[in-house]
Amino acid sequence: MPEPSFELPPTPPPSAEPPRAPEPRQKSAIREYGEAMLIALALALFIRTFFLQAYKIPSGSMERTLLIGDHILVNKIIYGLRMPESIFGLRPPGLPYGHYLFELEPVHRRDVVVFVFPPDRTKDFIKRVIGVGGDTVEVKGKAVYVNGQKLDEPYAHYEDEESGMSAAPRDDFGPVTVPKGKLFVMGDNRDRSYDSRFWGFVDRSDVEGRALVIYWSWDGQEAWPLPVRWSRFGKLVR
Repeated sequence: MPEPSFELPPTPPPSAEPPRAPEPRQKSAIREYGEAMLIALALALFIRTFFLQAYKIPSGSMERTLLIGDHILVNKIIYGLRMPESIFGLRPPGLPYGHYLFELEPVHRRDVVVFVFPPDRTKDFIKRVIGVGGDTVEVKGKAVYVNGQKLDEPYAHYEDEESGMSAAPRDDFGPVTVPKGKLFVMGDNRDRSYDSRFWGFVDRSDVEGRALVIYWSWDGQEAWPLPVRWSRFGKLVR
């Protein structure tokens, strides 16, 4: 009796496509937006801390260069890279808070600068640099002299009415010699500025930056639409 024959089924040809890897899980839209916002926030804080910061002018001490309600941008990298007074309100040890990591250029006379107010380091002031280290500054009858030469000051503004300050040292001051590493600063509104004539010098390391441009100006004492000072938009601070 013949033996039964068995035939194996034909082997299927190999597939031309490799097996697919499992698809990665896609991020949710909420997570993507959240990550983008965190990155943007971190970048904005970094730029604000070390490069460019907005300030609002609260007083008339710099009139007519800067008016109450002017909003300005300050170039914080112009003089070098300065560590802030704190990082997000914290002061981890080992960092040179309030000092420059490196300097790029010196502070010049006539620069309008933002600095840490020496009598109260929680406040920022803005004034014009009149004298740098080694200069001799004197005020005689409201006129300012540096190293014996009377300054030509087209930016200076004077008011004849009483300002609440005594004539000395407001109108007659010095002479004093500015120490090395210090600055003598004054407001452009000479009759209504609380400046180096009253509280002394500014440390060079306390200068946070130089005023750059007015990007917004608002006069809150006027009625709409007059409060917006359109003509001041984009005006360079000089």
